[in-house]
Amino acid sequence: MILLKKHKKTLLYFVLWFIVLIGVNVLIDTRIINPYYRSVLYGIGINVILGVSLNIIIGLSGQLSLGHGGFMSIGAYSTAIMLRSNPTLSGLALGVGLGLMISFVVSYMVAMPTLRLKGDYLAIATLGVGEIIRIVILNLNVTNGASGISNIKNLMSWPLMFIVASLAVILTLRFKYSKWGRAAISIKEDELASESMGVNVTRIKVIAFMFGALLAAVAGAMYATTYYVVKPETFGIDMSISILIIVVLGGMGSLSGSMLAAVFVGVVNMFLQSFGQVRMLIYALILILVMIFRPEGLLGLDELSWSTIKKRLFKDAKVVKS
Repeated sequence: MILLKKHKKTLLYFVLWFIVLIGVNVLIDTRIINPYYRSVLYGIGINVILGVSLNIIIGLSGQLSLGHGGFMSIGAYSTAIMLRSNPTLSGLALGVGLGLMISFVVSYMVAMPTLRLKGDYLAIATLGVGEIIRIVILNLNVTNGASGISNIKNLMSWPLMFIVASLAVILTLRFKYSKWGRAAISIKEDELASESMGVNVTRIKVIAFMFGALLAAVAGAMYATTYYVVKPETFGIDMSISILIIVVLGGMGSLSGSMLAAVFVGVVNMFLQSFGQVRMLIYALILILVMIFRPEGLLGLDELSWSTIKKRLFKDAKVVKS
């Protein structure tokens, strides 16, 4: 009985998670959610993984990275190559594993020298790293150069996407509240004070960067098996900026904010799909308005919870009353 009370909140979250998993899957099987909306759901799931992974780097440790698309491309191409010879779930697992190994090595090689930089210099360095990864992929025979890899086996399903995205969110939350996550937050607040208190600043920055890069590779793997084709230009600076927008929109430091922002961006893109080029102007206008009225993002530094909702409601009520 005591154990049940202790884990009551965890049990409630699991029940809600299971209801969403089964409920959406039933809607897909009965074709209430058609293939187009299913594609939108998968896109949101990929953006959730990308958003929370980049938020670890930017929101927690305060390191501005513009090369996230490069690590995403590593996972996408590794999976695409594996699925050409083994178009099954085991091939997908091997592709994810290969992408994780390559991203681990590359992110470590990148993090050690570049994370000694700060601010704009770090942003420029990571931007260069992302372009280097893209150019290397562009000139490899195994990646088919500029033509990319097409006709990739589509193995994506709602349970697979939902479970992978959920695991990514759980891992990032565990990281945030671990000793490494708390050290990363202290570095973001005051690097000099953290170092004077015995925090190994470089080590924590490297861990946070590598953790985010590995999750970006997983998102790339999900992208490859969802959208059939991967090309070098897909993972350029535009992709990295799109991921950065999700982080800023949701709130730098709020992982649940990144999730909400990923949903918001996916829904907005869906409704503006028929507007053609005007869609980008409307999309930019929405982002500008959000930044004007909510410069800290949707949730700021808070995570989504009942206490956060009540705090914001009472705060708004006090503002209206005064």
